[in-house]
Amino acid sequence: MTAVNGSAQRAPAGWASLAADGALAAVLAGVLPVASYFAARHQAGHRPLDAWAIALVIASAAALALRRRYPVAVLALVFGTTLAYFVLGYAEGPIWLALITAYYSAVTGGRRLAAGIAAVAGFAIFPWLDYVLRSRPAPNLTDLAGLAAWLLVVLGAGEAVRIRRIRATAAALIRAEEARRRASEERLRMARELHDSLGHYLSLISVQSGVALNLNPQLPEQARAALAAVRQASKDALGELRSALAILRQDGEAAPRSPASGLARLGELVSQASVPGLEVRAETRGKARPLPFGVDAAGYRIVQEALTNARRHAGPATATVRVTYGEEDLTVQVDDDGRGPAARPAPAAGNGIAGMRERVSALGGELFAGPRPGGGFRVRAGLPVNGVR
Repeated sequence: MTAVNGSAQRAPAGWASLAADGALAAVLAGVLPVASYFAARHQAGHRPLDAWAIALVIASAAALALRRRYPVAVLALVFGTTLAYFVLGYAEGPIWLALITAYYSAVTGGRRLAAGIAAVAGFAIFPWLDYVLRSRPAPNLTDLAGLAAWLLVVLGAGEAVRIRRIRATAAALIRAEEARRRASEERLRMARELHDSLGHYLSLISVQSGVALNLNPQLPEQARAALAAVRQASKDALGELRSALAILRQDGEAAPRSPASGLARLGELVSQASVPGLEVRAETRGKARPLPFGVDAAGYRIVQEALTNARRHAGPATATVRVTYGEEDLTVQVDDDGRGPAARPAPAAGNGIAGMRERVSALGGELFAGPRPGGGFRVRAGLPVNGVR
């Protein structure tokens, strides 16, 4: 709120506001001299309205054209012209309206110190001018109380308007931030689902076509060329997919909170991931039970991504999937005994580990992805079950 407050006070007036203030100043510059003339006719014992009085009234009104852009300077100018008007002995008149408007504008513009100084100075000077300069009776307590009440009313009204403007600005900023957050979450969700689904199957096509080429050297040349083309096309498609994901996923964005799809298909996933050169086994510990949708979907996707990485990087290996149902959490762990991590590309260079971290972070869990004791690679995610929306 402090930042919003400061920005709201320092924001320059827009063209529409300047035009409205200019119109107000023009109207008052035309009306106040006439009103002052008629007011002076009914007040004896004051200096007659002349060119100097009219000039002071017009100057006070004209200064209001910049009341929102320079509220303190306008308040000081109008205060000075009003003080000069009454020091010269002119009759009470509508020039007060310009000073009240300038005072109100300073309050609504957040210049409370300047407005307070002007109020105290005005209360200490204006009621006593006739008493000091023209030996007239001093103001009584009723007059002083009425003036103080008016000053407080204008101060309260200006402060209420200022607070309402700040709250409106804050609400607009919150709505804009919420819209950006939702757009960011949707882009991250799209990136994650594209990587987890389309990337999984493209990787499967690439691996299976490579296996077919390596295990069948007697294939006709045309079949080998077709398989090689399929393998290369799948690799190119994976590269294009990563480029698209880099655009969708931007640094510094919050993880989305709506993961998708379920552990009921774990057996199907394991059978799909078992290819020549990679044997996959699955174990379930604890009593299987229905899980919140987000936890169920995240567990499945993490296993899917870990098996995809094992298929691409582990070489000839065995992968073990362990799903553990705890009382308050779900743990999924995928171990492979393939090549050591030094022979693999850094996991952080791709989108897979980032996608896993986003899923786990969205659910308030923890993720480990790195080398395991004895060689190979381990992905382990702990996902809290209670309190997940």
